[in-house]
Amino acid sequence: MAIRQLSETLINQIAAGEVIERPASAAKELIENALDAGATRIEIATAGGGKALLRVSDNGSGMDAADLELAVRRHCTSKISETLEDIRTLGFRGEALPSIGSVARLSIASRRRDSAGGHEIAVAGGKIAHMRPAAANPGTIVEVRDLFFATPARLKFLKTEKAEAGAITEIVKRMAIAFPAVRFVLSGSDRTTLEFPATGDDHLARMAQVLGKEFRDNAIALDAVREEISLTGFAGVPTFNRGNSAHQYAFVNGRPVQDKLILSAIRGAYAETIPSGRHPVAVLSITLDPALVDVNVHPAKSDVRFRDPGLVRGLIVGAIREALARDGSRAATTGASDMLRSFRPGFQPNSQRPQTAWSAETSPSRPYQPTTGFGERPQASFDGLSMPSARAEPQFSPQPAEPEPNARYPLGAARAQIHANYIVAQTEDGLVIVDQHAAHERLVFEAMRKALHSKRLASQVLLIPEIIDIPEEDCDRLMQHAAELSELGLAIERFGPGAIAVRETPAMLGEVDAHGLIRQLADEIAEWDTASGLSAKLEYVAATMACHGSVRSGRRLRPEEMNALLREMEVTPGSGQCNHGRPTYIELKLSDIERLFGRS
Repeated sequence: MAIRQLSETLINQIAAGEVIERPASAAKELIENALDAGATRIEIATAGGGKALLRVSDNGSGMDAADLELAVRRHCTSKISETLEDIRTLGFRGEALPSIGSVARLSIASRRRDSAGGHEIAVAGGKIAHMRPAAANPGTIVEVRDLFFATPARLKFLKTEKAEAGAITEIVKRMAIAFPAVRFVLSGSDRTTLEFPATGDDHLARMAQVLGKEFRDNAIALDAVREEISLTGFAGVPTFNRGNSAHQYAFVNGRPVQDKLILSAIRGAYAETIPSGRHPVAVLSITLDPALVDVNVHPAKSDVRFRDPGLVRGLIVGAIREALARDGSRAATTGASDMLRSFRPGFQPNSQRPQTAWSAETSPSRPYQPTTGFGERPQASFDGLSMPSARAEPQFSPQPAEPEPNARYPLGAARAQIHANYIVAQTEDGLVIVDQHAAHERLVFEAMRKALHSKRLASQVLLIPEIIDIPEEDCDRLMQHAAELSELGLAIERFGPGAIAVRETPAMLGEVDAHGLIRQLADEIAEWDTASGLSAKLEYVAATMACHGSVRSGRRLRPEEMNALLREMEVTPGSGQCNHGRPTYIELKLSDIERLFGRS
């Protein structure tokens, strides 16, 4: 079969298959063009989930007739010249507009600020119409209709209009977080209007617009630098988590990305702090020299490749863990809201009330008869206890220092123990309820974790070294991390070109499947250039040991023991949640309590 040159229209349709996967892909490309043009106001309108209509209007720099004619031709761009080493714009490939025009009906109207009038050009199924003058405000309006009409097979793979509209909304949210100084408006016949007013340099205010105002109260600021890479953003406290990872946003030099390495680093940073099946909320912005990152990995530009992935991963994990250690001990503010809702009496309209016979025992108007918790008999055991003050010292401190007269204790003073498991403490402006087992479990785990990282871990010498055959390149990677693994109690040596001899294993792990461990570490190093898996295994064992060695539920504590536990929680990183990610305490402000009784 003879080789022949494909037509320009077919070439653009092939490119569109990679660049424009769905309406959200087209929206992303058009919004990026508007941002690169310096727009401070971007309006997006959709119909039919973006399949029938997608319009993006901006007040950017605009284009003249010559630029418009080139804009719809393949590989024409103003954003790069001769190299891909210094990409500082969101777009650079010059494929988006011709790709859209090859599979849809595309029209672009634009006008420069210094121009007396504008121009419009149209492309339908790859055919370019003649340029014509048009009345237009400064900026650009790009309108896409009947997306994929020229490639009907692609339409069959699109989801429902609601799902496609939701994907566009997610794109707009990511762009809005990345550019807080830009006002975004998303509207259309298939949705309710969504508006994000500009917040200038206040990134947290923009994040609150997108993620909800609760994020502002539960976010910890990140600001770290390692070598030539800086990391800023906000990470949610561990108890402020979600059911999926959709609330994790990452940006590299201002570009929204969905990179596996970054998402994996976020998971690693929150290890042992979030329950299984739950995901943290985080917004990370990485800034580095463009030469140190490759953004030309995929036409959609959502993936990136770092020159030193281990450095980036280490920066993310270290920064988040440091922030959690510094300010992550507090519980999420949403815990109090959930608690208040559980306190409020349930109300059912007459139409929804169950039709059952009336009885004195079940009537909502029956006299209150306490049976557990706060009745006279259950509380009698506290009569002989003196009410402790917040000046109580940890009882296991060898020489407790005298606290300052005006010292403030965020967790207050213990006032009671409920059901031999929950400590009720009074603070300056409310009360705190502490799960004594979960709290002490976290304290023990943090003490063990500190011991793990303060010295070389104890190891057990194998009577007969384990010889493990693996590829030579995996051997090379493992030996580069031999010193690091030795500090964790795993001693390895090279045993020929394609084998590793394991002579010692961490004592804490007990009986170890050395073959499985070595292969897992080799795979991890090959992908991330780091051997954090062994450290994670050791921390998991430490968490299990801490759980079994903590104050058990059902044990009655003396007032001084309860206060000692509170004081230790205040100075221990991550004490706001146990090793399994559950909250260790819930705080109720006095205003919340008064609201329960209708006093505010």
